[in-house]
Amino acid sequence: MAWLIILIAQGLRTGRSPVMPGTVGSLLGLPVFILLLMPGSFQFFVGSLLVLGITSVWLCGRAEMLLGKRDPGSVVFDEIIALPLCFAGWVSSLYFANGSMPEWVYFFKGTNWFLSVVVFLLFRFFDIVKPWPIGSSQSLPGGWGVTIDDLLAALYVNLFSVIFIKMTLLT
Repeated sequence: MAWLIILIAQGLRTGRSPVMPGTVGSLLGLPVFILLLMPGSFQFFVGSLLVLGITSVWLCGRAEMLLGKRDPGSVVFDEIIALPLCFAGWVSSLYFANGSMPEWVYFFKGTNWFLSVVVFLLFRFFDIVKPWPIGSSQSLPGGWGVTIDDLLAALYVNLFSVIFIKMTLLT
């Protein structure tokens, strides 16, 4: 069971990348985001984000214990599950404006692919720079410290996304 926990926590070994493991691991968040959109249910999307967040706290905490390190760089499950959360503001804006969930292709066609790249890059920026309170959240015990900083980085991305969406709607 320990090997499975480590395999998942390390993002199917993407977290063992010799170069930018957090960024490489975060790329796995894109297929997770797509899978969360496929049922076309807002409740499924939000509920899954909640379940994934709780799972990350447990899984990353166990991986810390098994690897004998505090917040090991190879553990990227927290980045993987935070990436879909980065799109939650955009998804919610579309859902409440249209009354239905956007299809996953919406985020990767036309000019939206560029905005999706910006969302990804903003997440990596906030996760690396760790503005307040992201940095201090890492002092939380166990899997909480591993996961919360990424979820807070995703919330920062949402703040920027929602501001951008509001600005484009007003023009």
